[in-house]
Amino acid sequence: MEMAHILIMVMGWLAGLAMLALLILFIQDLFQKEHAVRRNFPVIGRLRYFLESQGEYFRQYFFADDREELPFNRATRTWVYRTAKNMVGTIGFGSTNDLREPGSIIFINSPYPMLEDECEPTPPLVIGPHCRKPFEAHHIVNISGMSFGALSKPAVRALSLGAAKASVWLNTGEGGLSPYHLEGQCDLVYQIGTAKYGVRDADGRLDDTKLCDVARHVRAFEIKLAQGAKPGKGGILPAIKVSDEIARIRGIPVGVASVSPNRHIEIKVPDDLLDMIHHIRELTGLPVGIKTVIGSPVYPRQLCDAILRRGEESAPDFITVDGGEGGSGAAPQVLADHVGLPLTESLPILINVLHEAGLRERIRVVASGKLVTSAKVAWALCVGADFAVTARGFMFALGCIQSMQCHLDTCPTGVTTHNKRLQKGLVISDKVNRVANYARCLNHDVDVLAHSCGLRNARQFRRHHARIVRAAGYSVPLDELYPYHDSA
Repeated sequence: MEMAHILIMVMGWLAGLAMLALLILFIQDLFQKEHAVRRNFPVIGRLRYFLESQGEYFRQYFFADDREELPFNRATRTWVYRTAKNMVGTIGFGSTNDLREPGSIIFINSPYPMLEDECEPTPPLVIGPHCRKPFEAHHIVNISGMSFGALSKPAVRALSLGAAKASVWLNTGEGGLSPYHLEGQCDLVYQIGTAKYGVRDADGRLDDTKLCDVARHVRAFEIKLAQGAKPGKGGILPAIKVSDEIARIRGIPVGVASVSPNRHIEIKVPDDLLDMIHHIRELTGLPVGIKTVIGSPVYPRQLCDAILRRGEESAPDFITVDGGEGGSGAAPQVLADHVGLPLTESLPILINVLHEAGLRERIRVVASGKLVTSAKVAWALCVGADFAVTARGFMFALGCIQSMQCHLDTCPTGVTTHNKRLQKGLVISDKVNRVANYARCLNHDVDVLAHSCGLRNARQFRRHHARIVRAAGYSVPLDELYPYHDSA
């Protein structure tokens, strides 16, 4: 009886506390002036904001169709997950991909596809063959730039080890060279962002000594002019993610948002860019390229004019063209939504301009922008790219669930957070294999598509090997949609 009496008293106290809490919330909502719903419907109105915040998570599981969600639909994410787990990509009873949907890619199959013993491995391709230290890239699909800081330590370690296992390159992103990039001893491409983290002096300009030190560990340099998530805006690392270690690697204050300049302070015109490329290449002996987003043919033509005036040897060794649909980094929504051409327009523009200028053979082209499936990669090769890179595809391979929290340091899978508790979910020994599996499968399946088109390997893709759906029941070949125009 005594225990029952105590229990009743405790429950009474709890009920009283609950009523007091509700009264406090009621008074608070009634007199606050910020939210009309809470003011008119105290306490109950709070449910509206809670349900709104949970909507994007529930939609992807219960309400969105397999192929309608953005930025990546469920069908695409599931394909990447299965590929990373080395589960064979075989389906039954037909595809849910609607080939009447505008924008769909249709490859032109050969009546006489290649037999297995007629096929050949996709050959490696040399970047910067005229450099003192050219870079022989083994595979078509590689890992795009993601900085340590934007990604967690275990994520970078898994990418480095997985890249080495699959013999693909890993772009460091603009956040500098961390010990975790080096752990796998994979091929590294060092990205020089507008803040020049890791290779800058006190005034934010290139430091030759630091450049030479970095050059001992990497295979090429990439000067980042712009990225698809935020053309015209420098990199953004929120203050909450600037830890002691990241601040030390980047050379910035702890706990202060890391915001890069909108452009390189030394570069105002194409000749300034070519001067920087020449300086880095001569100093290090390594290939030097650029990463940019294209808004029209005007700038690529200006760059080509400057190259032809100075001589072909002044050209960048490669150009990474990022579509405006890119998005692995934190970005202002107005830029992510409205600036920069998607890769479907910008890649053909760049290839055509280089072709017209007679520079296509001199400059390797790397395509970037939502190329997370083998079909999208093969499309890029058909248009004219030499390589493809993906960031978010490899984030999915690491376990990303598209929770859209990359900039909040609350990533539930440990990929983009520096919260030690959340990082425990990312088991490196498992994710290394998933990264390697995904890289191998992407490169393998691109060759499978080539074989179905009657080609020995994927480097033989040309524009006439694919069609694009323009309207339901109507498609056109890529070579008609994007014809070459030779210069006079």
